[in-house]
Amino acid sequence: MDSALRLQARIGQRALLLATAAIPLTGWTVHAVALHRRLAASKRDPLTGLLRRDAYTARGRRILAHHGDDAGVVMVDADHFKQINDTLGHSVGDAVLAAFGARLTAWAESRAAVGRLGGDELAVVLQLPADRREKRLEQLVRMLHTPVTLDDGQVVDVAASVGAAAADVLGTRDLSALQRAADAALYEGKHSGRAVLAQRTHTTVPSINGRRAGRPGTAVWGRAA
Repeated sequence: MDSALRLQARIGQRALLLATAAIPLTGWTVHAVALHRRLAASKRDPLTGLLRRDAYTARGRRILAHHGDDAGVVMVDADHFKQINDTLGHSVGDAVLAAFGARLTAWAESRAAVGRLGGDELAVVLQLPADRREKRLEQLVRMLHTPVTLDDGQVVDVAASVGAAAADVLGTRDLSALQRAADAALYEGKHSGRAVLAQRTHTTVPSINGRRAGRPGTAVWGRAA
């Protein structure tokens, strides 16, 4: 074999070795990408695309630590949701929840923590400075009271109750404390068509049937009932 043929043979063997060695690496890369996607998916609710509780909590705490007194928590609870499920079917109820999730995500913007805590209970942790708070909450109420149009053209009237808790008002950046106060404010304004901003009194509201009862005397923003 002349020198040219020997050189081609060596190059061919080297190429084969490199290609063979690359197979497990390529396989691992594909596996790693698939694993990353599964992990990312496990952090999100499959129906609404919102963060699950653990992922929401982790991101929410980071937002509160970063934005301090400008941060806030907003709790959202769909009104008459059981009636929608019972009269129109669970598929329509699912579509309403998905629509609420999309609207809440659009309203909160990309840096917020938007989560589904369970059932029709949704929550957001975001930057909510005092000078924009009233308008932002009014905007959210309007969005959540806009009818949902289904794929078949059916229009479903919807509504949601909204409670908010601001770090500067309550004097705390603790996520659990802010959520409890926002939940109490939400139930104070349940079915009113208005967002209720928690005050310090909401941090001491007793729990009733696992949820907290609201107290009067708080700021309310949004549309009339």
